Amino acid sequence: MQCLNVTANITRPLANFQPDLWGDSFLNYTPPNEVTQMQREKEAKGLKELVQKELLAVVKDPKERLEYLDAIHRLGVAYHFENDIQDNLRLFHNNLHSDTCYEDHLHYVSLRFRLLRHNGFYVSSDVFETFKCENGSFKESLASDVQGTLNLYEASYLRVDGENILDEALSFATTHLTSSLTQLSSPIVEQIAHALKLPLHKRSIRLETRHQISFYESKYTGYKSLLRFAKLEFNLLQELHKTELRDFTRWSRNIDLAMKLPNFTRDRVVEAYFWSLGAYHEPKYSYARMWLSKLLKFGAIIDDIYDSYGTIEELKSFTEAIKRWDKSCINQLPDYMRSFYGVLLQTFDEIEQEIARKKRSYVVYSLRQQINNSCQGYLQEAKWRDEEVVPTYDDYVKNGVLSSSYLYVIVASYLGMGDDIATKEAFEWIHPNSRSPKASCIIARLINDLSGHKFERDRNHVSSAVECYMEQFGTSEEEAYTKIQLDIEETWKDINQEMIQPTDVPVPLVTRVVNLARVLYDFYQIGKDGYTMSKYLQPKVYMISTRLVKMVTQ
Repeated sequence: MQCLNVTANITRPLANFQPDLWGDSFLNYTPPNEVTQMQREKEAKGLKELVQKELLAVVKDPKERLEYLDAIHRLGVAYHFENDIQDNLRLFHNNLHSDTCYEDHLHYVSLRFRLLRHNGFYVSSDVFETFKCENGSFKESLASDVQGTLNLYEASYLRVDGENILDEALSFATTHLTSSLTQLSSPIVEQIAHALKLPLHKRSIRLETRHQISFYESKYTGYKSLLRFAKLEFNLLQELHKTELRDFTRWSRNIDLAMKLPNFTRDRVVEAYFWSLGAYHEPKYSYARMWLSKLLKFGAIIDDIYDSYGTIEELKSFTEAIKRWDKSCINQLPDYMRSFYGVLLQTFDEIEQEIARKKRSYVVYSLRQQINNSCQGYLQEAKWRDEEVVPTYDDYVKNGVLSSSYLYVIVASYLGMGDDIATKEAFEWIHPNSRSPKASCIIARLINDLSGHKFERDRNHVSSAVECYMEQFGTSEEEAYTKIQLDIEETWKDINQEMIQPTDVPVPLVTRVVNLARVLYDFYQIGKDGYTMSKYLQPKVYMISTRLVKMVTQ
């Protein structure tokens, strides 16, 4: 255990976090001159019109239309064509039982299934029954259709509870794709390896867009207008994102929390912005990204106060101050908490002032409520830590819905989305028992634990989900890993269920929950916590925030 003796009687569970990796990397960014920007935007507008014409041109060929819609999604420009995509997929959905042109074609049945489910249309998993033998297993002959098997694999990740056929499909596809890796050549082998590492459904949009641009560039001779549009849009968005990151860095420097707190917090400005970029990358959400980044910054500091510095008595005082939310609480707090608590209240006052004219007081109320929920979860973990209690796995996961802090993150992501979408009812939907928000919280808690529990064992820390499972069921660490990963897969089914329309929640709000679950995989891998140890995240930040896509002259 690493501790700092503040007095003879006080020890603190210091984590000795690594310092900020980025320094002033984004602070001095200067956007392109106005003429250059206008030229790029003009070309992008023309290319967008060409893509719309190409989409109309393939309308008579269902197979080609599916491929083109898939390319639009993979290349990260689907948000430009939301109405066109919905209209096209509605046609597919309406003709589910009459389209027979590819009913025995695994590739297209799987692709249609995935695109429909991804965009909120219900389609029964029974469409895959035709690919099974009389004994109930998938036909072994399907393995020779590598592209079809790959699409079956991707489609299976949109399964919901009770869809045993898709559980079987995933097992079948995974087995055959894995064995095919040594038998195939480029580019399909790279595509399979990429999918087996993490399926498309779990990948964050910006990172996947960058990967797919390179893949389409090397594989496809067609879709030239779409590919060029995707490249140009990627670069235009990157310029916007770098401007936002510069402004967020300036804001962070101005409030100067790092200097007002003891050296125990993770100073992660770029990482907080990267997280918000995972929630939404589109230009229309610029305002929302800035607020989410700020609130993520505060959330991380609160996490570190409970996890890496505060004593139980100090944490009880801070929890009570969060609950009361009043400046008079400052005097009851330790010195190191006072300035942070003051800045937190001041920031929320700014939020309240900005939304007062729209009569959205429920936004601040919901944010405060979820911060309080997070602190209650953190305090319980601190009590378990100091009392040397290893809770049951179920109790730990139940508390993890709060200690993951993801209810707070989801609510924070709604702040800047506009009152026409993020209504009072939408904020009320976010609570510990709401299906997909709860699922996102559980995934966040478990993935975080898989990534960081070995690092945390080096100091006085609450038992992670791994230790809780091992203790309760007497398993090995490897067995605990396997079970937790299975639990994560089962939990994804609840998120997938909420994606299917109709639901009581607007699609953009459900999308935030899905995207926030996806971005977890950018930060956390087994044994690698990319938020705490920025070196693991650094290549991903470079890929989407510093490196422009090369535009070859047409």
